[in-house]
Amino acid sequence: MPVMPPRKPRAPAKRAHAQKPLPPLQFSHPLPYGAVLHEKGVQFVVYSRSATAMRVLLYDSPNDPEPAEVIALDPTKDRWGDIWSILVPGLGHGQLYHFQADGPFEPDRGQLFNGQARLIDPYSRALAGHFLPGDDGIVRPPKSVVIDDSFDWQGDRHLRRGLADTVIYELHVRGFTASPTSGVKHPGTYLGVIEKIPYLKSLGVTAVELMPVHEFPTELSSGETSERANYWGYDPMAFFAPHRGYAAGAEPGCQVREFKEMVRALHAAGIEVILDVVFNHTAEGNHLGPTFSFKGLENRVYYMLGDGGSYYRNFTGCGNTINGNHPIVRELIFLCLRHWVHNYHIDGFRFDLASILSRDRNGDILPNPPIVEVITEDPMLADTKIIAEAWDAAGAYQVGSFASLRWAEWNGRYRDDVRRYWRGDYAQTGHLATRLAGSSDLYGDDGRQPYHSINFVTSHDGFTMNDLVSYREKHNEANGEGNRDGDNNNFSDNSGHEGVTQRADIEAMRARQIRNLLATLLVSQGVPMMVFGDECRRTQQGNNNAYCQNNDVSWFDWRLVEEHADLVRFVQALVKFRLDNPTLRRRSFLVGGTSHDGVLPDVEWFSPDGTHVDWYAADASLVCFFGAPTPEKLRDENDAAAGGVEGTPRHVLIFAHAGSVPRSFHFPRPTAIQHLRWRLFIQTGGETPHDIFPDGNGPAVDVTKPLELLERSLVCLVADVEPPEPPSRKRIAASPA
Repeated sequence: MPVMPPRKPRAPAKRAHAQKPLPPLQFSHPLPYGAVLHEKGVQFVVYSRSATAMRVLLYDSPNDPEPAEVIALDPTKDRWGDIWSILVPGLGHGQLYHFQADGPFEPDRGQLFNGQARLIDPYSRALAGHFLPGDDGIVRPPKSVVIDDSFDWQGDRHLRRGLADTVIYELHVRGFTASPTSGVKHPGTYLGVIEKIPYLKSLGVTAVELMPVHEFPTELSSGETSERANYWGYDPMAFFAPHRGYAAGAEPGCQVREFKEMVRALHAAGIEVILDVVFNHTAEGNHLGPTFSFKGLENRVYYMLGDGGSYYRNFTGCGNTINGNHPIVRELIFLCLRHWVHNYHIDGFRFDLASILSRDRNGDILPNPPIVEVITEDPMLADTKIIAEAWDAAGAYQVGSFASLRWAEWNGRYRDDVRRYWRGDYAQTGHLATRLAGSSDLYGDDGRQPYHSINFVTSHDGFTMNDLVSYREKHNEANGEGNRDGDNNNFSDNSGHEGVTQRADIEAMRARQIRNLLATLLVSQGVPMMVFGDECRRTQQGNNNAYCQNNDVSWFDWRLVEEHADLVRFVQALVKFRLDNPTLRRRSFLVGGTSHDGVLPDVEWFSPDGTHVDWYAADASLVCFFGAPTPEKLRDENDAAAGGVEGTPRHVLIFAHAGSVPRSFHFPRPTAIQHLRWRLFIQTGGETPHDIFPDGNGPAVDVTKPLELLERSLVCLVADVEPPEPPSRKRIAASPA
């Protein structure tokens, strides 16, 4: 594209001294990357090793197919090593731009330069507009936006809640309030989330984990729309930019301010913000995909390529794989994380397909991946929660072995074992016990602790809680892939009927199973995570891969909060009890033992007949005793990663019965346990409001009588720590003088 002559002066709002000719372009420094505001203008900085020429394209409107100005960089004056940098006077906040690079086009060697392509700045702070078709056949991607990051945080700081004291609520920004039933002023937006903060507080959750908010395409990269939209957002194209589609306003860059307003409001309510980040692939796809950013700047650096660069290694299942352990890409990732922590006050990150970060440029698993070490040791991330989805789409499965003490993990083993136990699969009590106690089999041999396990039964990827107990098979026909997409291994059940039913007995069983699963999740050692809407039976109609369902299938139907108010109350009481009782939030693994002479261990296991459990019996029933930690133990467990211990410790006794017929449970025989004053907390087989007694203040339990449990049900009892015997009040004779 030829360099265009200077255009007419801009409107005053666009450029300072708009009625005067532009002064000459100024000398600038080569760092930092992106578009950096200066008093005199904007400095544009971009990396490209192989480019032979670089241009900045300036636009007046997000819908303009052609630039108003083109600024050519002089390779003799505006290039420092592999960094191109120029200061353009008179520009300011809101300026729209692209990069454009000349260079070799050699697909067999991984070089894909196209001097006509418009390129998104990899360090864009925001994007504006959509993909636009061009007369030359080259699609124009959304424009990058120059951003002034100034914001009145009103004294907001990171909340620094200990990981062990965290209850995570995974939600989709759009899906949370997009439904007309939400009743919010700004549905489907960051501001809509603010309007629902009172509901989040009522649940008691301490953190929201936002599905991807990095910029991603809202339409096909050809500029066309599709009914199978990228709803989830796992298709990034600008890692530093909050998604423009979740903004209520229309002006370019307003999403930056609105996102910060959301974080500030959540923090004011005591709720942390964790981001689901996707540093494993981009929306540019494979060799058939478009070129709109990384491919056109340095394809061989940003992506893992094979056979000399002729094809994209695909460890993600999404067409390409980011080359995360290349020094240039490694720098981009850790600068991006710092950006979100510093500029947006983000409290933590969940790394999608984190095992990708363990792979070298050839895709081999590294024992000490550089990018993982950088994230682990970065001082600016020291206060943030770091969570790995410790697997990828190419077979790497590192649950229990990902990285170091700095990293927690999504515990996929917890999900599968708890599902299988409550479905009634054979010989699952041992697995249930291990998951209840914090998964020491996975995390106990390398210095990690229970809070390194992020426990979940459902997530965005798979069935909702309602569908887990209502469908035996997935029903993804609406996705347009012949029901071939989505996981086939769901460990789900339908209680005798697939999908919606009017049978009262089946509905009662499903309601009980949901309570069983939620109760198990919230009384387990580790960090619980729920999915938005599971507390009120949100359904996706059996779809376990609703990535493209930007509609009622995925949206939160707020009528369910009232319709299933009994379940919402159940969850509220569970969360509150957990956060009030340090017995369920241990900072170190339980050591076990046997009750004797009034001494209570931290955990003990029993069979339904009251004797110690026989792990070889393959029974469907189990009794778990969690002993309250002593004050000395609580002091010992105060550590930097977990935070200070709050609440009053109480003993907990759990009776779990996954059998298909009712069963009697005798109270555990140790007198030290029987002598405690036990009260009923949960009975999932009870009718509301007797399914749960908030604060554990239910009726007293007669330990001499058996407990009768319905099939597929759970009972939980609590007991206060008995005060020590008062000292003897006998008078002691005074010693003789």
